[in-house]
Amino acid sequence: MDGIAAITSRIAEIQSTVGAFSPQPTTTSSAGAFDSVLATEVRKQSGSTTAVDPTTLRVQQVGAYGAEQLTNAAAIIKAGQALGLSLRDQTIGVMTAIGESSLRVVDHGDAAGPDSRGLFQQRANGAWGSYADRMNPTVSATSFFTALAGIQGRDSVAPTIVAHTVQRNADPQYYAKYWDDAVAIVSGLTGTHRS
Repeated sequence: MDGIAAITSRIAEIQSTVGAFSPQPTTTSSAGAFDSVLATEVRKQSGSTTAVDPTTLRVQQVGAYGAEQLTNAAAIIKAGQALGLSLRDQTIGVMTAIGESSLRVVDHGDAAGPDSRGLFQQRANGAWGSYADRMNPTVSATSFFTALAGIQGRDSVAPTIVAHTVQRNADPQYYAKYWDDAVAIVSGLTGTHRS
């Protein structure tokens, strides 16, 4: 129960932090518009019109990301789907994990967070679960998305700001450089639009 209380507290903190940021322009104005544009691009490339489970595709490489990283990205996507989150939210999850760990489950932190672990470099502060939770791609992604889901108005905020609000990275623009890679990975793994 302490983990739920910590997550609830973290969501409240995130909601208050979001108010400090002005919405920044993005290439799309809403999750629906993003989903539509991404679906159109994927259909152009694949000719597919049906949704595909990301774990059933035999994609082994997307850009510089190999099979291990894509397997972790698929776990992130599925965790977002399980919570009923939009394709944009799922892509923000993949973008964040690229920025934090290059989509690898890492068993070390950095100078800013020596106790950080896993795909999302989640801290051992009680908000993200046990060590085992933070090292499990599905559980850590679910924790990330649970916090993300509490951000009101996130569809009108730049993806990097949404990620920053959950992660509290020192630089709010840090994740922006990973957005295009995340879009390519989500497109490659899902094969089409998923609502």
